[in-house]
Amino acid sequence: MRQIELVTLNMRELDRLKVAQAIVEMGLKPGRAAERLGLSVRQVERLVSRYRASGAAGLCSGRRDRPGNRKLDEGLAVRALTIIRERYADFGPTLACEKLHECHGITLSKETIRHLMTDARLWVPRRQRPPKIYQPRARRACLGELAQIDGSDHRWFEDRAPACTLLVYVDDATSRLMVLHFTATESTFSYFEATRGYLERYGKPVAFYSDRASTFHCNRQAERAGKGVTHFGRAMYELRADGAALPCIPYDRLAVIGHGEVIEHKRLGHALQVAQALQAQRDDRRASGSPSRTNHGVAVRAKQCVPGTKKQREFTREDVNAALTAMVAPPVKPVMAAVRRRPGSARSH
Repeated sequence: MRQIELVTLNMRELDRLKVAQAIVEMGLKPGRAAERLGLSVRQVERLVSRYRASGAAGLCSGRRDRPGNRKLDEGLAVRALTIIRERYADFGPTLACEKLHECHGITLSKETIRHLMTDARLWVPRRQRPPKIYQPRARRACLGELAQIDGSDHRWFEDRAPACTLLVYVDDATSRLMVLHFTATESTFSYFEATRGYLERYGKPVAFYSDRASTFHCNRQAERAGKGVTHFGRAMYELRADGAALPCIPYDRLAVIGHGEVIEHKRLGHALQVAQALQAQRDDRRASGSPSRTNHGVAVRAKQCVPGTKKQREFTREDVNAALTAMVAPPVKPVMAAVRRRPGSARSH
């Protein structure tokens, strides 16, 4: 009785087994089999010979269950890991790899050292490290104590004008937009113009909070005092307003704002205002001159539209232009008439 043997095949070897069985048992031509498997005729003939000699086990890969040619030597790995534990436990993988090559003559790649140190729990990959927790800075208590200033370069007017920079002054206590200033570039003179408008309107703040741009921060600190201060910082010092960055983590408020979304929402907001103005002038009656359907004695609807309203199909381009003009025009303030009082007259209660 033939002994049953368990053979493990992958999908490619299983396909080859089916084709070899078809050649041996059903007389499939080797040329057709080669086209089906994507092999040459000689390769198919060798597979058939191995199948006839050993059966399904002859189609298995001969390298299965054998160590790879590029496998790391166990003794070398243990030696390298022992040296790292004794001398370079607090080193990173790259530096430890360099020291093993320079001082001990062990040449391994830094990725191999990284895997060895990770398995030995001497190194934690960046993705597995816990996130850093930053203490948020508390807001200022009152309006005007701290003004955050920053610039944003974007095509704010799309293709209707060249790209420009928007300088924004935001109050830290209330998140109120204090100054919005469009300029060609984010330069010192542009910040001077925007700061002057802020001072003329709101007065001097306690401090300005900026990023580490070259307008506010000088990377090269000179030995003598006053040489490492920018022109903007010197001007703020003369105004008795601290223009340097505060001792806390700086961040860019405008970096998290989608500039394109702001422009699209602006256009959508204006379009909605025009649509609301036209809807207020539209006659929403479904039928004019028809009797009441409830038979409660309600009077017949008038045939004429309400004054100042139109049907939907009667609106023209002139109505849209009129709505746009009314939306852009500034509101008219009501004029209060002065009431003269006689001298000595008492106010009536």
